[in-house]
Amino acid sequence: MKVWNPINNKKFETLSYLPPLTDESIAKEIDYMIKKGWVPCLEFDLVGHLFRENSQIPNYYDGRYWTLWKLPMFGCNDSSQVLNEIQECKKTYPNAYIRCLAFDNVRQAQCMSFVIQKPTDS
Repeated sequence: MKVWNPINNKKFETLSYLPPLTDESIAKEIDYMIKKGWVPCLEFDLVGHLFRENSQIPNYYDGRYWTLWKLPMFGCNDSSQVLNEIQECKKTYPNAYIRCLAFDNVRQAQCMSFVIQKPTDS
């Protein structure tokens, strides 16, 4: 059994303690999103974590919001559509953190999130 190494190894969202996800694993997660009626969305960021640079007031964090990759995928009914966008995002931003989010457009809330890519130097 392996033990997760916390030294110089930042924590991220769900599934970040696992080895990098395969395309098949990502497709299963996206299929789950679609089955629940949630809208898949991709985001990317060069830093990839919260930090405090501009203010120290409570509940203020820089880096809370990542850059949206295109628009949320409303009407998406196949995980291959999302996988194609993931590959395009990876190709465009090879040194960025990339995550996939699921939004519930009825509750107006984020329901799920997981990191797809971490830069090799992280």
